[in-house]
Amino acid sequence: MDIAQLTLDRIREDLIARRYSAAELATEALRLAEAENPKTNAYIHFCPERALDAARRVDGKIANGEDPGALAGAAVAVKDVIVTKDVRTTCGSRLLANYIPPYDATAVIRMERAGAMILGKANCDEFAMGSSNENSAFGAVRNPVDPERVPGGSSGGPAAAVAQGTAVVSLGSDTGGSIRQPASFCGVVGVTPTYGRVSRYGLVAFASSLDHIGPFARTVSDAAALLHAIAGRDEMDSTSAFAPVPDYRAGMNGGLRGVKLGLPREYFKGLASETGNRIEAGVGLLKKLGCEVREISLPATDYAIACYYIICTAEASSNLARYDGVRYTTRSASPPNLIDMYRASRGEGFGAECKRRIMLGTYVLSAGYYDAYYLKAQKVRALIARDFQQAFEKVDAIVTPVSPFPAFKIGEKIDDPMEMYLSDIYTITGDLAGIPCMSVPCGKTAAGLPVGMQILTNHFDEPGMFRIADAYERAGGFAGA
Repeated sequence: MDIAQLTLDRIREDLIARRYSAAELATEALRLAEAENPKTNAYIHFCPERALDAARRVDGKIANGEDPGALAGAAVAVKDVIVTKDVRTTCGSRLLANYIPPYDATAVIRMERAGAMILGKANCDEFAMGSSNENSAFGAVRNPVDPERVPGGSSGGPAAAVAQGTAVVSLGSDTGGSIRQPASFCGVVGVTPTYGRVSRYGLVAFASSLDHIGPFARTVSDAAALLHAIAGRDEMDSTSAFAPVPDYRAGMNGGLRGVKLGLPREYFKGLASETGNRIEAGVGLLKKLGCEVREISLPATDYAIACYYIICTAEASSNLARYDGVRYTTRSASPPNLIDMYRASRGEGFGAECKRRIMLGTYVLSAGYYDAYYLKAQKVRALIARDFQQAFEKVDAIVTPVSPFPAFKIGEKIDDPMEMYLSDIYTITGDLAGIPCMSVPCGKTAAGLPVGMQILTNHFDEPGMFRIADAYERAGGFAGA
């Protein structure tokens, strides 16, 4: 079996036909992942016992003539900010290097009920803060396409695992582009669902009003199947939506005649030429498939970076206050008193990017600055959401670049936070508005670096988004045709 070529449907078909067992598949997937991991550092640690237990459950269902589930036998990597019972969850931080959660995230529970096998926890920027996966306490992740380059962040590990072929699908999290940007850099599919579509219960909080859990896959169909398995209302998360979860794959029929696509002029400024060329070619293919393309404007976009980094750092400052060395975090050795214990534990445990964001967030929430920064940012966020709502009165979907440039070299931007933050310019607006958006491959640069095209639709219109992406894939768009 070639793990890197398997799809969810193929695995399910093979298991039911008894071409191999789920246990055999899990054993081979674990062997491959462990052998390939030194090349990318995509996984922080593996959980073979859990994967094999899941495999045995799938084999038992098949032996009894039961439905093994839509994700039966799928080898999955889970970003290490999503908690897993009895399996270490570090968030890429020294503070949680030895933390073993007593419960599973809702997305993990639903995924395993559908037959998935979790191979291990995937590397990520510390507490999901970063755009390059260089901020992990467990070392940077390398892009499988070019090991000298970053895979994107913060979900670089889950993206790299799928791109490398060591996982069939994976789970990541997205706060400002942390699924779509790595998907673009690694040449895979990455989906950020509508805010509330997937329960955040068990997702370690970075910025609670912006955080999403979403899938990575090599095909649109697999991404849709994984999202369907994990989506839906959850009583454990008050922000999860009551909206019904449709069969996303049912509407993927290849037809796009009459679909109206908007191209926001603000998103096509400052693009690297090759990235712009690939997006232009992708839009051209969508036109050939019957889409009507029109230029639109999202005027508040210019304020998005400032708005996002005020809101997300403010929420991070609040959420990360719990990591103080008292309860489940690593504690500094022999501090002289309580205050020094807090100071030393947090100072030694948090990396530079986390400290930077905590300080920024504390500042914008402080007395005298709340109205000037945080309150104003929330008003701008409302303007950004309004821009999208007005646009969706005229178009069915919006197409943009994912990043201004392809994957950059490791170390190239790490010392320039502003330059790093600007790499999220095209993805953060979707999170601020809470709408579904995804990255699909649309070819490569002359140097062989993948470029992603972003598709955005209105709240809870994941079916429309998947329909466009699937038609584009079927027409050869992933190869840049």
